[in-house]
Amino acid sequence: MKGAARATPHAPRWLAGRGALGGHLQTIWPALGSRSYLGPPPSYRRERWTTPDGDFIDLDFSDAPGTAPDAPWLVLFHGLEGSSRSHYALAFAHWARARGWHYVVPHFRGCSGELNLAPRAYHSGDHAEIGWVLARLRARSAAPLAVIGVSLGGNALLRWAQEAGDSARATAAAVAALSSPIDLAAGGHAIGRGFNRLVYTRMFLRTMKPKALAKLAQHPGLFDRERLLAARDLYDFDNVFTAPLHGFRDTEDYWARASSQPRLAQIRLPALVLNARNDPFVPGDSLPGRHEVGPWVTLWQPPTGGHVGFPAGRFPGHVLGLPEAVMAWMHEAGAGG
Repeated sequence: MKGAARATPHAPRWLAGRGALGGHLQTIWPALGSRSYLGPPPSYRRERWTTPDGDFIDLDFSDAPGTAPDAPWLVLFHGLEGSSRSHYALAFAHWARARGWHYVVPHFRGCSGELNLAPRAYHSGDHAEIGWVLARLRARSAAPLAVIGVSLGGNALLRWAQEAGDSARATAAAVAALSSPIDLAAGGHAIGRGFNRLVYTRMFLRTMKPKALAKLAQHPGLFDRERLLAARDLYDFDNVFTAPLHGFRDTEDYWARASSQPRLAQIRLPALVLNARNDPFVPGDSLPGRHEVGPWVTLWQPPTGGHVGFPAGRFPGHVLGLPEAVMAWMHEAGAGG
């Protein structure tokens, strides 16, 4: 599925920067200072679902007044340590509210503000969880499901599409992975170096380590506390926590088996894979070419945008152009009106 080559927003001149600097500016400023919506902030209604293993996940639903019961659904799976309040989630909520679509953000375990119960958390290849959520949403509505995954959530969404094969089209109309580390080793090593290590790695570990220690208090002996405290990057953290808790031998095994890039040709429904070539987390030279993906996959690799940034407009800017571009592609792919 080639789709139309609609452009994502070009970085505004005041936030362009040169080389790697532009990628950092276009990553950090949209999350901190750009507008994610117009008018009142999107409001959510929360549902808690019991998982098959006796745990729970929280889903935040947002419907504009007067949304038709048979309106299409927009489902968004957030990124690492994200939530329904992340800037990109609010931007897509604004798009759905303006168009009269149903909108829902399922939270990965432990990301809704309350620690989950089971001796596990979430990870970049969590395709079984995504499949279970989408199956339940499909069961409650026959309307089209347009599904977006952001960063970690996008890689996991692509892994679901790969595992589901031909059956994926019975559940979702189309999927889109935005700024996703589809080669986890390339992304993992990139975020562990230089400025990335000093800023982004520290930011993630600042919330991930306390959650892991709370999980250890729930389940004593689950992992080595001292090794976790000594972790200074995501490679070390995944070795101690993420990999063993989710059935992987170690970080290398996790990154290899959970990466979606080697299996993109297996996808059998319309899929957009969007990565800015100046994304600090996803090296441009690690991205696939057209010959490496199947006919159902559309690759967008604009030169600017940063990591889940794609800012536009005059200072302080906004991030509303990303939903417009992605959802235009969804429309052409047959996912709703």
